[in-house]
Amino acid sequence: MKLKSFLLLNVVIVFLGSASIHAQTDAGTLKKKGVAHNAPDYSPFVDRHVPDRVLWGDTHLHTSYSVDAGFFGTTLNPGMAYRFARGEEVVSSTGLRVKLIRPLDWLVVADHSEYFGLADMLASGDPAVLEDPVTKRWYKMRRGTKEQGMQAFYEVVDSITKGDNLVKDPAIQRTAWDDTLAFAEENNEPGVFSSVIGYEWTSSPNGNNLHRVVMFRDDADRAKQVVPFSGFDSDDPEDLWDWMQGYEEKTGGRIMSIAHNGNWGTGMMFALDKMNGRAIDKKYASTRARWEPVYEATQIKGDSEAHPLLSPNDEFADFGTWDKGDVGGRNVITKEMLPHQYVRSALQLGLQQEAKLGANPFKFGLIGSSDAHTGLATTREDNFFGKNPPGEPAADRVEHVFMEGEKEGTTYFTWETLASGLAAVWSRENTRDAIWDAFKRKEVYATTGSRIVVRVFGGWDFKADEVERHDFADRGYGGGVPMGGDLSAAPAGEAPGFMIRALRDPDNANLDRIQVIKGWRKSNGETEERIYDVVCSDNRAIAGNRCERPVGNTVNVAEASYTNTIGEPLLTAYWKDPDFDPDQAAFYYVRVLEIPKPSWQAYDARYYGISEMSQEVPMTIQDRAYTSPIWYTP
Repeated sequence: MKLKSFLLLNVVIVFLGSASIHAQTDAGTLKKKGVAHNAPDYSPFVDRHVPDRVLWGDTHLHTSYSVDAGFFGTTLNPGMAYRFARGEEVVSSTGLRVKLIRPLDWLVVADHSEYFGLADMLASGDPAVLEDPVTKRWYKMRRGTKEQGMQAFYEVVDSITKGDNLVKDPAIQRTAWDDTLAFAEENNEPGVFSSVIGYEWTSSPNGNNLHRVVMFRDDADRAKQVVPFSGFDSDDPEDLWDWMQGYEEKTGGRIMSIAHNGNWGTGMMFALDKMNGRAIDKKYASTRARWEPVYEATQIKGDSEAHPLLSPNDEFADFGTWDKGDVGGRNVITKEMLPHQYVRSALQLGLQQEAKLGANPFKFGLIGSSDAHTGLATTREDNFFGKNPPGEPAADRVEHVFMEGEKEGTTYFTWETLASGLAAVWSRENTRDAIWDAFKRKEVYATTGSRIVVRVFGGWDFKADEVERHDFADRGYGGGVPMGGDLSAAPAGEAPGFMIRALRDPDNANLDRIQVIKGWRKSNGETEERIYDVVCSDNRAIAGNRCERPVGNTVNVAEASYTNTIGEPLLTAYWKDPDFDPDQAAFYYVRVLEIPKPSWQAYDARYYGISEMSQEVPMTIQDRAYTSPIWYTP
């Protein structure tokens, strides 16, 4: 008997047997014992549908199919990227064996739509690239001197920045997209691993980073009905959203876009003017909120949760700060641009725009992702394979120039890159549609590389001791809202209460503290923010909304080691807003900090025997998690 038939037969036997038993019970046993026929099910998990597991993934991984990866020597294609994410050992583009400590649960291979697959075709000498005069010339240049190969790359980048597609053959993009979909279908295993289909739309007007990852809920049968909308089609996000609307109407599928970490732009990511120079309006605000429910808050090219100049009272704001210039250093970033580049200030701008327009354009959840161009989603400090092949482990990679800027002071170095980040999804099951749905409802959060488990619920009538209950999540869903949710209609005299739990990554550092970050709009239209430490490890008291002292530091830099003799593996907190005003719109999100541990630069120094590092190179780090906000609207 075939296995499928055998399993089906057993299901039928169990179902029928169960029905027979219940019939006999109804006729005898329950009646004798006086048990009511309409008693509820004994099992508390029958018909339970709340998200009960965290799924770890990366929405932003590039492979050899991305032109700026393939030209820099990336050899891993989408299939190899999926194999690595699923836990297999692979060989990196520089010949190093590499493996994750634990597999990811899902992955989006997000190769650039501009010149999709071209670099891989040039590397292999695909006949298609030898028929076009432009790609044939690039093919010869790549096989010439190193200088000629880089010149070909600069021509490619320059044409992308200008929005000028020099390759007219649509078959190249179509072939690469079909191959990408085939790799995704081959690696999708519902319940075990989800290969979520996506790509990157690379808008770079005048060097500014307005990039988005486009993420599908669908399988390849729908996704293959289109070819990716690219920056060559338009560099305006509104045109991308129109294309997405057309995709849903044509295929019956679902799609969203995820704006990239905006700290490598010049205030354009959260600008209050549209690309045509006109002020954003209600239609723009509601359209953006619909298509972009989440935002990438952290990645290899820095962290954009907060900026020290915008949050001078936040001692943890200066983390992975990239604020020199845009792509290539064509434009210098000024202080006036900063509010339009960082998460916390953007959330405050959203509250202001909502009061003005009647819709909030910046009402987004938070995730992290890598933006690695190696085909390797590595985000641990002790297993960091960099942004691209020149940034893979090597004795001198710390000193490399990551991106040389045209303007003075806009050059970035490899030592400034972060081993970040990850997207955590609260889901009921590991499938494409369940993961996409979690993004849509914003029940997701960001970490800077560690797998810290965080839950938060907001509500009006939680009790302080409920966060310690084993079933606190059921209480949270039943009496409040999770991260990404909305509160309104504050009961008279009540302030919102928040139940928060954080559990350390089992293979990483203990936790230092849990913080609640609040932003609100005052009656005069201005906004404010405040950081509350709500629980501190090691029995530290809270004074003036802060832990009374730092957690300490067990890092031995020379040995690139630390101990978990400080901090806590689990922190729980119930916090009620002491400064609540029911007439003021507000948002709340949770930030969880680990204790200090060695940075990837310290691991490099230990592994390669580097005796001296520049003083500006960070040798310790406190990884962290940022939850999606909970909003309060009067």
